Amino acid sequence: MVAFPPEWAAMAPHVAVAEEHRLHGRTVLAGRFAGRDVILAQTGVSMVNAAMTTQALLDRFAVSRIVVSGVAGGLDPANGVGRVLAPARWGQFLEVGMGRATPAGPVLPPLPGATDLPPHGMMIPRDVIVGHDAEAERERRWFDADSALLDLAATLNARHDLRVGGAGLSGTAFVDNAAYRDYLHATFGAAVVDMETTAIAQVAFANRVPFIAFRSLSDLAGGEADANHLPDWLERACGTVAAVTRAFVAALPDEA
Repeated sequence: MVAFPPEWAAMAPHVAVAEEHRLHGRTVLAGRFAGRDVILAQTGVSMVNAAMTTQALLDRFAVSRIVVSGVAGGLDPANGVGRVLAPARWGQFLEVGMGRATPAGPVLPPLPGATDLPPHGMMIPRDVIVGHDAEAERERRWFDADSALLDLAATLNARHDLRVGGAGLSGTAFVDNAAYRDYLHATFGAAVVDMETTAIAQVAFANRVPFIAFRSLSDLAGGEADANHLPDWLERACGTVAAVTRAFVAALPDEA
């Protein structure tokens, strides 16, 4: 799964197409990719599009695992543009309450999903409440990538500038603000931020489908000394993460 046209352009030419489908106005390709049968779909940008497309794909096709490929912003100063990350868990950075101003700072009434995480201005982080058929709903901050898929991704480290593990965040805003970048990294311990992956991860969790995401850093989410690096790095970052994704899919074991 990819989010938008530049990511699609880096992936679609490598699919030997057997069938084309239409879903929510976009083309979905069914065919062979890196020696495996795949469905390649473009979700559209942002959380609702990503969740809607993921559920529609799971309802329509026999999906055994979800692999996300795309670009993102870097939150961790240790990582520069171009590096590919495969986080072990994903959370939402805009699952928040807009707190009431008080002399002691912003506050919310006692609501489900409340956390002890520090606010950013009036924005107070909250956990999402979700379950699946085998587990009652409860408050969740993180949705885990599949451990076996992460282990497989780790074997690619020697050939690619790939870092496996840690945390990623997603939300409905494009982050290009140094102060908010620092807050997200310090508060959540996250290394990467985008606008789709956690929505996909939550749908994968609810449907009990294994999931992993590869994100190449196209910018530093506001951490650049000058202007945002996205215009200069987008095409290269898309190509880099597409190459990692092809290597990962080629290494997947045959299904029983």
